[in-house]
Amino acid sequence: MSAPNALFRRLSRYYLWYTVCFAAFVLSLALLEREGMPRVWLGYLYMFATIVLYAAIGVISRTSNVTEYYVAGRRVPALFNGMATAADWISAASFISLAGGLFLHGFDGLAYIMGWTGGYCLVALLIAPYLRKFAQYTIPDFLAARYGGGAGGRGGPVRVMAVAATIVVSFTYVVAQIYAVGLIASRFTGVDFSVGIFLGLASILVCSFLGGMRAITWTQVAQYIIILVAFLLPTMWLSLKHADNPVPQLAYGTVMPKLAAREAELERDPREREVRAIFAQRAGYYQALAASLPASWENGRQDLERRLDAVRLRNAALGEIRAAERALLAWPKNADDAARSWNAARAANLARSLPPLPHATPFPGVDQAASDIRRNNFLALVFCLMLGTAALPHILMRSYTTVSVHDTRVSVFWTLFFILLIYLSIPALAVLIKYDLYSALVGTRFTQLPNWISYWASVDKLNPLISIADINGDGIVQLAEIAIDGDMLVLATPEIGGLPYVISGLVAAGGLAAALSTADGLLLAISNALSHDFYYKVIDPGASTQKRVTISKLLLLAVAFIAAYAASQKPADILSLVGAAFSLAASTLFPALALGVFWKRANHAGALAGMASGFCVCLYYMLHTNPILGGSAAGQWCHIAPMSAGVFGVPAGVLVLVVISLLTPAPDTSSDGLIDHLRAPE
Repeated sequence: MSAPNALFRRLSRYYLWYTVCFAAFVLSLALLEREGMPRVWLGYLYMFATIVLYAAIGVISRTSNVTEYYVAGRRVPALFNGMATAADWISAASFISLAGGLFLHGFDGLAYIMGWTGGYCLVALLIAPYLRKFAQYTIPDFLAARYGGGAGGRGGPVRVMAVAATIVVSFTYVVAQIYAVGLIASRFTGVDFSVGIFLGLASILVCSFLGGMRAITWTQVAQYIIILVAFLLPTMWLSLKHADNPVPQLAYGTVMPKLAAREAELERDPREREVRAIFAQRAGYYQALAASLPASWENGRQDLERRLDAVRLRNAALGEIRAAERALLAWPKNADDAARSWNAARAANLARSLPPLPHATPFPGVDQAASDIRRNNFLALVFCLMLGTAALPHILMRSYTTVSVHDTRVSVFWTLFFILLIYLSIPALAVLIKYDLYSALVGTRFTQLPNWISYWASVDKLNPLISIADINGDGIVQLAEIAIDGDMLVLATPEIGGLPYVISGLVAAGGLAAALSTADGLLLAISNALSHDFYYKVIDPGASTQKRVTISKLLLLAVAFIAAYAASQKPADILSLVGAAFSLAASTLFPALALGVFWKRANHAGALAGMASGFCVCLYYMLHTNPILGGSAAGQWCHIAPMSAGVFGVPAGVLVLVVISLLTPAPDTSSDGLIDHLRAPE
């Protein structure tokens, strides 16, 4: 029996036993719940058991061997590499936020499904096999060897720029994953959000710190099994509940007409229109305040100061005085701050004054121009996600871990298969959750709200994940009175569907596995770029093997804590952060990678200029148009949203790379030889 076959059989036995043990663990927790074990203890058991499991795999797989640490010894079987890559790919954005995005945005949310799935096809066709044949360790390795230049023709400048791009892209992405870890930990253990972030970080560090790619690979296979079970079980339950069919992809078509009928009914409901009219009035109020600045800000501040003085003079109750003080403290600090705050409040109220978007209608808009804008943004987002996928360093690194180029191609097939098991269920889950809420929650009396609403409203008291307020005072929940964060919907699915709490813990474990698996890969990509590509290849080429691995581990530790601190500041929602990472990856790395394989004339100067120009155009557009980053929507080009900035960055990068390459000397014969070697049949 050959060594690869023996390894495959051994791994199959290990993971089969692991799956059986995990099923037994979930069943035992279900029995404990029936016997009255408190929910918080079930949450602790799930968190503790999964983190200990991942840590144990990390300890068992610890290594200081360079090839094992960077590329898992290049001996991972194709099927298991496909599972590991799928876990690396199915991040918190896919597991937690994607169904929520489809819930909130309807047809427009399918851009994520199409972009990410199509992007993996580009990985298979354009990048992955050629990287495996190159047989080094990182993406900057490939770019430096392909484009050369710098001292001794070793490609130092290109390598440094590729390292910088890897760090920026991966750091933006990893912040979103660690944010999700904090969300899950705070919900299911009761700890503060920021504390939950650093607790989850412990599992990430144990896996990647001790064993590098080897530990991460075997951990990600275990995590994928949890992800698959955790996502499909509640989805199949909701499917059976609403369509008498446990296959969600088939139930999808049955429930969609019911949802459309319910949406039409809610759009005509007089009480819904009353609530939307109130939000429209509030939007008009904030518009009037913003229009009369700075006088409105000054007058409002003086009114609040007089009110505070009045309650103090008449010795009012302490609670009344504190309320007046809080109102004054909450008032905008200056006229500019007031303009931002009031315009944001106007936009939020205006959005809630609109009727519900039909879930299945492509690009709904009040007129043809509005519909065209939505269509253009849909296509732009698909474009950015596809090309960003084909340039993500932590995903492309997995091309190096298989036995051969053939195994890399087979591995990509298995990756797509394992991803689609989840991705084909996500649109169905969004429809099932929406129909459940529209038919069960809307119309409920406020005195009879289900318990899960209070649970989720208390997870983050400063920015509640769900809030329901009786806007028109009729005591009945209207759809327009519900404000819900898409990031919580999948985690709350078992409670929404009436499943036992043990399934809620299972879904949380799946979300945690999705966030941790991607965070592991991203942190390793950052630390490897710094230790291998920057320190070893640029600063100290004579560094020993032990020193290189040690530096990688220390850098991983530092980057992890910086990312955790950034995530604790809650810079944006998960999908927005992920979208920004994909646009940056597409703009900076994709032109150099794709043209580096398929266009021999691309050279060192062109690659440098192309990466720099793509990155600068993308970053400028984000800063110029994103209100969170100090920009304004008024600065958008062709009404394209900031997260799709790559639609401008990629053409800029390609154009500059081509022009500069044609204006400067052609690359030497060694570059041509490398391309011929990469593209030659195996």
